[in-house]
Amino acid sequence: MIADSLRSRVFASATLLFFAGAFAGCGGGSHSNAINTISTSGTNVQPITVNAGPANDYANGVFTSVIVCVPSSSNCQTIDGILVDTGSFGLRLLSSAGGGALTLSLPQQTVSGSPVGECAPFVSGFTWGPVQSADVKMAGEVASGVPVQIIDPTFAAVPSNCSSGGVPESDTLQTLGANGILGVGPFAQDCGGACAQTGSGNPGLYYQCSSTSCSVIAESLTQQVQNPVALFATDNNGVIIELPSVSSPAPSLSGSMVFGIGTESNNALGSATVYPLDANGEFSTSFKGQSYPAFVDSGSNGLFFLDATNTGLTVCANNNGFYCPGSQTNLSATTDSGSASANVTFTIANADTLFANPSAFVFNSLGGPNPGTFDWGLPFFFGRNVFNAIEGKGTTAGAGPFWAY
Repeated sequence: MIADSLRSRVFASATLLFFAGAFAGCGGGSHSNAINTISTSGTNVQPITVNAGPANDYANGVFTSVIVCVPSSSNCQTIDGILVDTGSFGLRLLSSAGGGALTLSLPQQTVSGSPVGECAPFVSGFTWGPVQSADVKMAGEVASGVPVQIIDPTFAAVPSNCSSGGVPESDTLQTLGANGILGVGPFAQDCGGACAQTGSGNPGLYYQCSSTSCSVIAESLTQQVQNPVALFATDNNGVIIELPSVSSPAPSLSGSMVFGIGTESNNALGSATVYPLDANGEFSTSFKGQSYPAFVDSGSNGLFFLDATNTGLTVCANNNGFYCPGSQTNLSATTDSGSASANVTFTIANADTLFANPSAFVFNSLGGPNPGTFDWGLPFFFGRNVFNAIEGKGTTAGAGPFWAY
């Protein structure tokens, strides 16, 4: 993620690249303060499942369903196979033109009568399509009139400064591996003040499109794609991802996404340790005496950290997005935010061996390189409740953004 005081964001999630049999991510771990009570009921509890996803080829993808409605109407559609991603911000739905499930005709956002499109950059790909408006419902919570991105390959031609980033476009079910992405990370909008300004400081996520071309525009905070949780009437200050521990590869795993922090009897922080985040949404992780920037990201399907030189782990010959050590390797690192720190132990196994099991899509020991950075991906969530507080929202531990676990 890239950010300054204006918070221009390149989404940290490795969401768009890592599928079973092709790519994936890091190993699971333990923590001295780990909390692992799974909530199963409540108006703020949304079921989530780790499985192969709607394309039946996703390794360590955590999915949920979302009810999407034409604003202020009963014209609604339930869409499943939505990837839950704490490394991005806002709802992105694959259109039926891309092989997705969305068939509703949602109101189009416009500027001077022309449609607005967005190029959303992820580490491993980008999504392109119009910005439209929807009511978004999960569990008993509702966010009304939410700007969302519709990922649509039949929308206007992709602008060259969007497609020139060196990563592929992910606009079909086959390339995305999901029917959409639910970004519930620690920020309220997907770009922030940088996209609301004109001039060279605008990172170029939002576009005004004609029948022949698209040009970068300044997009106000309220018109940007929004984290829907931040727009709930209640339970809007964050989310908790709750998944049980994993001891061996498995076909699927069930858990819960709980909305709110300290707002209900089922979302108290308890003894979780709070890690305040910097302007980039990061804290730090120390490994072998060296400190590195780090983030927590359910949209990354493994722990992606450092490189072979720093870790001593062999990179897979074919799947070079992963580590393939000769034997299962136990490691440890220290997460630190300046005000709190704790040791995390984790295990990395041979990714080629893990992927050789055709019925397994849940892995607690999957890892890969990510030079100079620690991406605590989905296996970090196994066996602990991970709290994600949204920027500017008050909680019993102070205002977000912070992680706690």
